[in-house]
Amino acid sequence: MNGWILAAVLVLVTGVGATLWGVAGGPLRRRATAQNLCTALACPVLLLLAQGYGRPAYVDLALVLAVLGPVGTLVFARLLADKLADDPPHARGPTWTAAALGAAVVGAVAVATGPGRALVKLLVIGVLLVGGNLIASRALAGGMQEGRGD
Repeated sequence: MNGWILAAVLVLVTGVGATLWGVAGGPLRRRATAQNLCTALACPVLLLLAQGYGRPAYVDLALVLAVLGPVGTLVFARLLADKLADDPPHARGPTWTAAALGAAVVGAVAVATGPGRALVKLLVIGVLLVGGNLIASRALAGGMQEGRGD
């Protein structure tokens, strides 16, 4: 087992395990936030595993997750806006922690990858991962309800 795989296992067990526990039960605000954080933590795990096993296909999976994860959270935020308005989630600390972890993992894997097309793909994943996570968290907290018009 190399360092990349060990880091992936640590993130998987601590971060993703805790968010899956949060999704499994509790109030709606905790479940919605945990779902967003789970996708934000699973993407760095895929990047670490791609580097650890030498499988570039895992990077493609991370790209798909970086695109679809925040989109799914935005759909939940829109569909559950009325229920979340009564008790909006506020998870500023975990959101910024997940964003920092994603940026750190993308940076480390980018340094290990070196220049080329793979580096560009990693940087796109990093922007989508961090930006999508922050936008989706803001939408869950009710920060994007100005344009609803309902």
